[in-house]
Amino acid sequence: MNDDKRAIRQVVETWMAASRSGNLDTVLGLMTEDVVFMVPGQEPFGKAAFAALSKGASGSGIEGTSEIVELKILGEWAFIRNRIAMQMTPPGGEAIRRAGYALTLLRKEADGQWRLARDANLLTLQS
Repeated sequence: MNDDKRAIRQVVETWMAASRSGNLDTVLGLMTEDVVFMVPGQEPFGKAAFAALSKGASGSGIEGTSEIVELKILGEWAFIRNRIAMQMTPPGGEAIRRAGYALTLLRKEADGQWRLARDANLLTLQS
């Protein structure tokens, strides 16, 4: 495995660990400034909206797994197709489970770091 593939896998691992611990600053640092998220039933949104949604969910216990199924590097861009399973439990509420696939584009930025640039998240509610 080459250095770029290792670095991209580390981005995913860091994202998951930061999400579990509620470290929003770390998650935001793994994104490009022009990041775009796409989820079913919503207009695409960027970093500021992601941060606002995440702050609204603060205090929720988040657990999850991410399995990279495919990873391709195309110059300064890369994509990963991964299978994600997550569970979020709001304070005093019942667990919400989602699972499915995501297609993520990453861009290698001027500082040499890979960051998430586009994300199409196709997770669905699980019973």
